Amino acid sequence: MASPVLSALFAAVSLLLSQSAAQNVSTFTNPIIPGFHPDPTCTFVPELNSTFFCTFSSFLTFPGLPIVASRDLVNWKHISNALSRPEQLPALAFLPRGATSGIYAPTLRYRDGTFYILSTLANQALYPTNYTKWDNFIVTSTDPYTSSSWSNPIHFDFPGIDPSPFWDDDGDGQAHIQGSIDGKSILQTQIDLKTGEITGPLVAIWNGTGLPSPEAPHMYKKDGWYYLLTAEGGTRERHRANMARSRNLYGPYEGAPANPLLSGYLTQSYFQAVGHADIFPDSQGNFWAIALAVRAAYSYNFDPYNSIFPMGPATLPAQGEGYSPSGDDSINFEPGSKLPPHLFHWRLPVIKNYAISPAGDGNFDRTNSLMLRSSVLNLTAYDADSTRGRGQTFLARKQAHSRFRYSVDVSWAGLTRLENEVGVSALQDQAQHFDLGIVMLPSSQNRTDLEPHLRFRGISTSTYRLPERFKYVDKATPFSSAMKDASKLRLQIEALNTTHYAFSAGCVNNEDADADVEMAVFGYAKGQNLIPYYSGVVVGVYATSNGKYGEGAFTTYVSRWRYTGLEQISEFPEAQGPVVWD
Repeated sequence: MASPVLSALFAAVSLLLSQSAAQNVSTFTNPIIPGFHPDPTCTFVPELNSTFFCTFSSFLTFPGLPIVASRDLVNWKHISNALSRPEQLPALAFLPRGATSGIYAPTLRYRDGTFYILSTLANQALYPTNYTKWDNFIVTSTDPYTSSSWSNPIHFDFPGIDPSPFWDDDGDGQAHIQGSIDGKSILQTQIDLKTGEITGPLVAIWNGTGLPSPEAPHMYKKDGWYYLLTAEGGTRERHRANMARSRNLYGPYEGAPANPLLSGYLTQSYFQAVGHADIFPDSQGNFWAIALAVRAAYSYNFDPYNSIFPMGPATLPAQGEGYSPSGDDSINFEPGSKLPPHLFHWRLPVIKNYAISPAGDGNFDRTNSLMLRSSVLNLTAYDADSTRGRGQTFLARKQAHSRFRYSVDVSWAGLTRLENEVGVSALQDQAQHFDLGIVMLPSSQNRTDLEPHLRFRGISTSTYRLPERFKYVDKATPFSSAMKDASKLRLQIEALNTTHYAFSAGCVNNEDADADVEMAVFGYAKGQNLIPYYSGVVVGVYATSNGKYGEGAFTTYVSRWRYTGLEQISEFPEAQGPVVWD
């Protein structure tokens, strides 16, 4: 998983596929799954139509542990979420350290008709030697195409992170797990995957090649050799994939002479921080590697926290609940529909705060809309870190393209009191997000009266950024007469290039949901002010009373959710100059 000590940079998290000949694949383009998909793990299942299944770290997003599937390693479909019920992991609602806590590096494996995911729920607020900060668990399913089929977690004791199962079929078939402890060593032990009972001693089997943070272990066996694949070097500029092997499962292990087997460090590649890999076969006997990376270019090697991150591609299975994880959105919230599985919340949602096309009251047609009840907390919450278990009304999706355009139409009639606000956000975490909202503020003519404003507001602070580089913006513009007369406003976020986001608004006066709307820009945000730790940028809608009046202070409605990918950039743009901080 992403190192808990050295922050991982996943704003442009992308998955890379090794150069090899695979079934039905003559060419492919990296990244194969763009956007925020860190710590990839995959398994190949011949008996299920020779399908590849993968999942990823999901940190504080919910639903979590997204499952994607492909039959050609090029075209992918989001088929379910292994964590889709709040009761599966209720502690997710209370986690602080929002940039670095949550669901850590899973491992996905298939055996005898059952899918297994082993993962960790991490609480980074606890002291490093308090091993209760790592809640390791197992979820299983016999039907990966259905979210509800995934089991409640079985918890097990392991003093570290990144648990990965391995069955030694040449031995007694016993299940073993490997994991990382204290960023120093790879431990291995026996486990009963049905009960979570650890049935053997913890044995340190490899300490890596000498770089920090040996982690993300995966064990394989071929031709009598046990092969241990690990990540090392931390998940920033020195991130890499290493391998060691032994004739004995419990060692000793000898590192490969060619280590690192995969790395972008000190190369001219646009893709950097390449590592945290997994290996799996196809039906032709070829082996494939999948790994994460960031699009950050050469300067990342020397100044990873001051680089630009521009965001952090169908034969599709017929089964499953969603569609391509890197596709476009055209969501109209039709009556009777459900939220697509790739939309998510920040921590656990307050379920009653969301409803699709709720019944109308005769004064307003709520068909084809999403109802949002406001949370008392905004996206920054108490301290740009935790929520103390309280919800935030927020629905989002991952940025999946270097350049994209995202918009929703907003009916703001429900906003009546001071600081009632509904809007759109580009969010990296609670300490780094930029919002364009419709908000009720005092009138410039009469301060006792309230009137709607468009407010562009943002915060960008970071442990890894000098205080003079902290960014705050708060600019409110009263509605024009045209805005007051419009039935709805369209709010939009667009990645203009690899360095800037634009936040725009326009009046909606046409019944045709996709009719053109004249937009005006109300603010810009730099990508360098959305510095990633472990996750990537997401875009979505929020509703909040900004600390006033309690939960559910008002109800508002959004419609016509659109996300359109405009461009994937896989080489450093010639026109992009060096990063300049203001």
